[in-house]
Formats: sequence, structure tokens, C-alpha cells
Amino acid sequence: MKRVYCLYRVSTKKQVDRSEKNESDIPMQRDWKILKEYSEKGVSGYKVSAQDRDAIQELKEAALKGEFDILLVFMFDRIGRIDDEMPFVVEWFARHGIEVLSTQEGQQRFDNHVDKLTNYLRFWQASGESEKTSIRIRNKMQQMASTGLYTGGPVKFGYRLVESGTVNRKGQPVKRYEIDPAEREVLQLIDDMTVHNAHVR
Repeated sequence: MKRVYCLYRVSTKKQVDRSEKNESDIPMQRDWKILKEYSEKGVSGYKVSAQDRDAIQELKEAALKGEFDILLVFMFDRIGRIDDEMPFVVEWFARHGIEVLSTQEGQQRFDNHVDKLTNYLRFWQASGESEKTSIRIRNKMQQMASTGLYTGGPVKFGYRLVESGTVNRKGQPVKRYEIDPAEREVLQLIDDMTVHNAHVR
């Protein structure tokens, strides 16, 4: 019986589907016993180093103590997406006798140079995807802010938030800025003193 520890990052345990449809991908699954599951919610595998992630550090300690045989993830990028770090994290587990497997991609081996290259390229690609996603999100936020839509954080003085009539991808209402009548006079006074009278010394 092989002892399994599972790692879930960002998403919930639903990502690792242990139903009949996935048993054909990893046949030895019937001989596994899942002992522990780590769930990292809201952790960026692109921005947060492995040394700053409690789950990774606890898994390493457990590996050194020989507490489990297999590290199971949904996809290898759930371990992380930092291209100059994560390939070596995966290899570290393998070198310490831990089989690293993905329900979608099988087992990551290190039997030869091709295996090592495949491991590196996988995380290099994942890092690139995260970088592109980050750029798209940043550009989208800038576009929203330029049109007066609220993108988070404290509300600017002199303004209030009202419904914009649209919703985001999660179905939640998007709000926009509107001048607050209660603070309009103060806002105009600040505007007069800083903008219109800026030339007066």
C-alpha cells in the first residue's frame, strides 16, 4: 500500500477527481491510501516562493521523515509556476524517494536528461502563462479605472460608489465612482485651491 499526500493550490479539492474516469490514467491508484491533504487557497504559485509556502515546507519535512511515498497534484503547475525554482522543487522530492504524480500528466521522472528537460520546460511554460495572465489583468484594471469603474481599495474622498449596471465574470455587480453630494463643496474647494489658484503665490 503506497501512502499518498495531496497538494491543492488555489482551487478546492474538486480539482483532484478520484472517480472512475481517472483511474485509467493512474492504474496503481487502487493501491493507494491518501493520508493527508494540503489545501492552499489564494496562494499564487507565480509570485510566492516555495520557501515561503507552509505547505511545501511541511511536505519536505514529511518526506525527510519518510511519512509518505507519493505526492499527488491535479497538474504539476499546482506545485508552483516559478520557472527557476519549481523544477528543482519537484526534483528534490524525487531525489528523496517521493513519486511526484499529476492526475492529468502522469508521473514526473528523472531517469535521464530528457526527463530533466521536460520538467524544466513544463514550469517554464507555466511561468510564461502566469506572466501573460498578470499582464492581461493589469491592463484590464487600468482600462476599468480610466472609465470610472471601481477596481478595489479605499474610495477616494469626494466620491461614492454606485451600481454601474454591469456584472463581472462571477456575476457580481460592478460599481463606479460618482461625486458624493455631501462632500461636493469640499471637493470643489480643494480643486479651487490646488488647480485653479495654483498660479497664485
